[in-house]
Amino acid sequence: MKNRLSRLIQRDGRAMFLPIDHGYFQGPTTRLEEPGKTIAPLIDYVDGIMLTRGILRNCVDPAINKPIILRVSGGTSMARRDELDQEGIITSVREAIRLNASAVSMSVFVGASGEHQTLLNLARLVDECEDYGIPVMAVTAVGAELEKRDARYLALASRIAAELGARVVKTYYCEEGFEKVVRGCPVPIVIAGGPKVDSEMEVFSWVHDAIQKGAIGVNLGRNIWQHDHPVAMAKAIRAVIHENATPKEAQQVFESERLAA
Repeated sequence: MKNRLSRLIQRDGRAMFLPIDHGYFQGPTTRLEEPGKTIAPLIDYVDGIMLTRGILRNCVDPAINKPIILRVSGGTSMARRDELDQEGIITSVREAIRLNASAVSMSVFVGASGEHQTLLNLARLVDECEDYGIPVMAVTAVGAELEKRDARYLALASRIAAELGARVVKTYYCEEGFEKVVRGCPVPIVIAGGPKVDSEMEVFSWVHDAIQKGAIGVNLGRNIWQHDHPVAMAKAIRAVIHENATPKEAQQVFESERLAA
């Protein structure tokens, strides 16, 4: 368990994960139509990649030297948006071991109609993964109800995930009260990116603020690989996480890399 976690969370206690698992419910997402091509220029700048077994098997070089966080929940799609919270376990722990995953991830939908089954799924997944020393990352998903992303809700969802045994929690950033979310969660928190935003500085600012308030890093996809300059974004965000760069310094890294590309 400690060995796998040490591959994901770096010596400085920080982490930058790149999720490309969106297709499990969104299908061929824009700029993720060919996942292997999307991640190829970004691999060197991230600490781990989150994806499904189908994409890992078919689109990723087996010689990859980055740890894998294997998405193991699903079973819903954007075709039935009102049922996004009805996820189940779709990949076995045995499969995760076969694929040499460093961790597994699954979504929990606190406050939704699917809350009960997703929380029980998390508890059962943790039970099985603990037998093999595999960390579980719980994703505090909100489905289509993005307005729920306030500190009170995120603190509730994150704490419950930790109480059920998650070793890492992925949750959303909120401008007000995020330090309370972190303080109430006894395991490391990484922040989700959410929908792509228009301004690079906006991303750098909330990543920096989340780090200052106790998050260990990010699990951020669309604001990197959907950007016109994904490598520049990855390098700038990495500077915030691992080099303590300010948002202004991150913007300078971005501009330098953009012009050099």
